[in-house]
Amino acid sequence: MKKTQPKTQPETFTLDRIATPVGEVLLVTDADGAVRAFDFTDYEARMMKLLARHYGEARLTPGRAPEAVRNAVAAYFDGDLTALDGLAVKTGGTDFQRAVWAALRTIPAGRTWSYGQLAQAIGKPAAVRAVGLANGANPIGVIVPCHRVVGANGTLTGYAGGLERKRWLLAHEASQVGPDDGTGQGAFALD
Repeated sequence: MKKTQPKTQPETFTLDRIATPVGEVLLVTDADGAVRAFDFTDYEARMMKLLARHYGEARLTPGRAPEAVRNAVAAYFDGDLTALDGLAVKTGGTDFQRAVWAALRTIPAGRTWSYGQLAQAIGKPAAVRAVGLANGANPIGVIVPCHRVVGANGTLTGYAGGLERKRWLLAHEASQVGPDDGTGQGAFALD
């Protein structure tokens, strides 16, 4: 007789909506207050697809994220570029994807890396294309700052929230920090 696996209950998360200068965002947190997803409302379908990919069936209950998380999001958009750094995040994904997403959080605000630099940072310098795919599958935009990755020649490349938002986020961050500090990480400059 074949043994069947017991059905697991779907993950239940809280879905909050917060106004920002570049549009309303969707903030998904778990019972412990860890951020599970962050995306713009006009990309809700993409966010739901990523949640399903990472967690299977997920239930989103409208509500408020913990005040500390809400306050950090507001502070970031008000100019405190380090406000998001301490937020707990939790993702599904492969070990490789999670390594890419962890490396994204090490890119200082106001700086950009190329996909090659990101691949180098995780010890996989030949995996530039795979790094790009993992970057694009990031379910926690802005907090896990995939917008800080640009093309090898410094050009803006795809961003799930749209290139205009990427441009705005990079300009917002660059306006709060000085020029390149000699670390080899580029400071973003508008065209």
